[in-house]
Amino acid sequence: MPASTRQVTPADVIPDAEYAPQRKARRAALLPIKRLRRIALGPHCTLYFECYETMLFQIQEMLLTEKGGAEQLADEMAAYNPLIPQGAELVATVMFEIDEPIRRAAVLASLGGVEDHFFLRIGAQRAPGLPEGDIERTREDGKTSSVHFLRFAVTPAQVAAFKDPAVEVMVGCDHPLYGHLALMSPAAREELARDFA
Repeated sequence: MPASTRQVTPADVIPDAEYAPQRKARRAALLPIKRLRRIALGPHCTLYFECYETMLFQIQEMLLTEKGGAEQLADEMAAYNPLIPQGAELVATVMFEIDEPIRRAAVLASLGGVEDHFFLRIGAQRAPGLPEGDIERTREDGKTSSVHFLRFAVTPAQVAAFKDPAVEVMVGCDHPLYGHLALMSPAAREELARDFA
């Protein structure tokens, strides 16, 4: 299926009775891909770059766990298909992961608007991360959510640079209280380049 039209359809989803015995093997096969798509950014933040395979697995898991049948499948596809990149972008689930509840609340309270501060740096060019507009992720009191969904639109020139091993690619955040950059490894870049058409 072309990168510009990737979507999970009902035909892609196998019945729970067939999926359950394959679950462990499917998870093991997906782990190396997920590792390459996971980029730690600073002490608390991780970007999980999504793709067709990660979203299909997530849908299968939700159906197996919740047993909602065809009605649930429609809801899961509506929720997860928008997170599949469509050929000229990367899409990431951004998570602030802090185990200790009091510290987590304090950090999130200080990061209002952080969803507007993520970017890719491809050589000298920047591709800003655009937050999904489904719900407001920063509350009126300035506390941000621990989970954000970002879309990084890239130009054809940026795609070419992204695929060039001589060009440095970084993911970053320039929020005043969370300024961090992370270099993407060659293996991560090769994996993420599959998302481009």
